[in-house]
Parts: sequence; structure tokens; C-alpha cells
Amino acid sequence: MQLTSTYRSPWMTEELDDVRDLARTFFEKESVPNHDRWAEQHQVDREFWNAAGQAGLLCMAIPEEYGGGGGTFAHEAVVMEEQAAAGDDAFGYSVHSTIVAPYIYRYGTEEQKQRWLPKLATGELVGAIAMTEPGAGSDLQNLRTSGRLDGDHYVINGSKTFITNGSHANLIIIVTRTGDEGGKGLSLVVAETDGLDGFERGRVLKKIGMPGQDTRELFFADMRVPKDNVLGGEEGQAFIQLMEQLPQERLIIAVAAAKGMEVAVEQTVAYAKERQAFGRELMKFQNTRFVLAECATEARAVRTLVDHCIQQHLLGELDASTASMAKWYATEKQCEVIDRCLQVFGGYGYMLEYPIARAYAAARVQKIYGGTNEIMKELIARTL
Repeated sequence: MQLTSTYRSPWMTEELDDVRDLARTFFEKESVPNHDRWAEQHQVDREFWNAAGQAGLLCMAIPEEYGGGGGTFAHEAVVMEEQAAAGDDAFGYSVHSTIVAPYIYRYGTEEQKQRWLPKLATGELVGAIAMTEPGAGSDLQNLRTSGRLDGDHYVINGSKTFITNGSHANLIIIVTRTGDEGGKGLSLVVAETDGLDGFERGRVLKKIGMPGQDTRELFFADMRVPKDNVLGGEEGQAFIQLMEQLPQERLIIAVAAAKGMEVAVEQTVAYAKERQAFGRELMKFQNTRFVLAECATEARAVRTLVDHCIQQHLLGELDASTASMAKWYATEKQCEVIDRCLQVFGGYGYMLEYPIARAYAAARVQKIYGGTNEIMKELIARTL
């Protein structure tokens, strides 16, 4: 069963079909054979970033004048879907291309854009955003990492945790307190970390899922960053910048959730048609058929909501509340559907050599990062 064989997202075009083919071929060749090894080493190969850049898959929505692909968010959504279809939960593409690069493009000075974006597009630079701290998760206004101005540099002290691309990142956007308490005292300071004194990568964090993703702690001890590296050249803008970009970050999560559900249902249907129990295929049991019918319907419902949000976003009309709806609903249903699909596999569903087991473990964090789903409901409720 192919859930996508009878349904075509309304935002898809022939050009995006070509992008999808390119991304599918790339992940099948360069990613799939390496999943087990990446899981063991807790990171993708550094060269994989350069290969993705050479294939033209990085920073696809950044204009060509800055080294990007000159496309739209739809181009990046297609890449994320094909990454999910390949079962790749290690490559930190979404953080690099759909979070870090857009921050620099939208808010950076012309000099900053010219300096950083072309290298992000080639993979020479790997991007990360350092937002979460050990004592502050979704509460951005309570962040404590500080940047004290000393001549032409900020002296940054503090720590961050749960940082995707933490091992490879050498261009890190750090949410830093450069002023008073509250949101108005926060700035986005960009650190170029190669050879940077005072910068230290902490331990690789052991997670329930996504073992191949290089999620780490970061530490800053009197780390000196040029004041010209404040994103946009002006202090105190971080909270506004973060709030403006969070809808896209939440839509990214919903895109991955929608595709993850579809893949899980397709894999489970295929398994149910092959696996025998009590002398007949699992698919011939009414309970199996009904479970999968329900899961397929849930996946289609999520898909149509996510497609609506992508269309709104392409028009510049996606509001924070609707993005929060998509993130909350898609990730809740993703976890529910994958859990029900895993049950169809029985004991094999609990074995990590089966993709459904890895998908189950990877899906759980979707309800946490990008703002917890409890925060999503609070944001939605404020608009009622």
C-alpha cells in the first residue's frame, strides 16, 4: 500500500517532483547503507554534509545570490519527507537548512549573509541553534547564558543542552542574554567555533531514539565572539526573531510527523500481507484490517492539515496558532499511529532491526522539541 499513490499534495509541482527524485536517490545511496554505523558512532560522517551540499540539497530556499537553491519552503519540505521515507533520523538537515539558514537570511546584515550562507549551502559550515539550557526548556525568557560586552567582543559564559548537530556544528546561533531580564535582554550571537577559545563540546547525550544524531551539550567559558556577530547587528532582538521563526520550526516538525505516519502505515500493511498467523495472513484478520484502516485515515487527516499549513506558509499567511495546531496534532497522531502499527508486528516490532521500532523511539521526542505540546495547546487557547 502506498498512501501517497492516490493522493498528491496540492503544493507539489513538476519541479518539486524532480527535487523529490533527487533527494530519494541521494538518501538511498548515501544514507541508508550507513544507518547502523551512524547509530554506533552517534553522528553522521562529516563528509556527508559536503555530499549533501554538492548534491544541491542544502539551503534550497535561500536565494542563489547567497549560494542557495533559490527555491521555497516546499523544496525543503520535499527533502525532509524523503529523509523520513529513508528512515534517516540522524542527519540534522532541518536544523541546518530550515532553521539556521533562514535566521541568517532574514535577520543577518548583508555582510553576515555573504559570509555565512554560501558555506552553509556547500556544507563547509554546519549550523546549529543553541537555545535550550539545563534549567530552561520552553521558557525562553528565563535563559541565563550571558554575553558581556568587552571592547569589540562579547564575552559569553553559560551552557546549552539538547543541541542537534552538536558534534559537527561550527556555526552556532546562541541565544544570549546581553541585557536585562526578560525577553528584551536577549540577542542572537553567532559563533564561528573552529579554533575558538572558551568553546567546549560536552558529552554526546544518550537518547531513547535517534542514536545517530549528534545531540550534545555545549559550554562557553569566557568565549569571545566579535560584537559584529550579533545577528542583524542590533542587541535585544532575539525574542522577536525567535517568535517570528517558531511557526516555521513547528511546521517542520509537523511535516516530518506526517511523512513518518505514512511510512509506518505502508510498512505495516506490507508486513501484514506477508506475515502468517494461525494459517493465514495477518491482513485477513478483521482486527488488523480495521486497525490499519483507522491508521491510514489518521495519516490522511494529518497530511491534509499539514498540506494546508504548507500552502499558507508559502503565501506568507501561516500564523503561530495554526502552526501550533499542526505541530500538536501531527505529533500526537504520529505517536499514536506508530504505536498501533508496532503492535501489528508483535514481538518483532520491539526489535531494533525493524524500522518500525526505530520509528517508534524517534517519534516520541516530536511532542517535546520545538515547544512541548502542552505549550502548543496554551498558544492555541490564547487565540480562542
